[in-house]
Amino acid sequence: MKKITILFLAVVTSFFLFTSCSSTVDNSLKIQNLASNDVFLNFRASLIQVRTGETVELKELPKGTYDYETIYEIPSGASGSSTEGEAAGELEIDAGTKILVVYTSTFIDNSYTLFTSVTSSDDMTEIDPNPIGP
Repeated sequence: MKKITILFLAVVTSFFLFTSCSSTVDNSLKIQNLASNDVFLNFRASLIQVRTGETVELKELPKGTYDYETIYEIPSGASGSSTEGEAAGELEIDAGTKILVVYTSTFIDNSYTLFTSVTSSDDMTEIDPNPIGP
């Protein structure tokens, strides 16, 4: 009877240890292209193509800070192009982070402008490491 009790406790303990810890990280980067032409996101040494009107989602990203840069196509007939917003920068990913990158564009007077908006589910409140400081 004593062996059965010990075995039962071992099984129950193992069950709680292995089921309470998730083996995946719930991080994601969603890229939505509402611009008139295709865009490419250079992220973590990969070039991710997002066609016009499509959304691409990357899941289970490792924790860290990563550089990104946008490459974009311009329409034929455009004599110039520019970007506004966060077309390049850094993305900080922690446990549970969800990031949305949205691209939109305008084509006015033969000039193409790509707008980039980046939002994150993380709290952006900065905590002063020295609240009493000089």
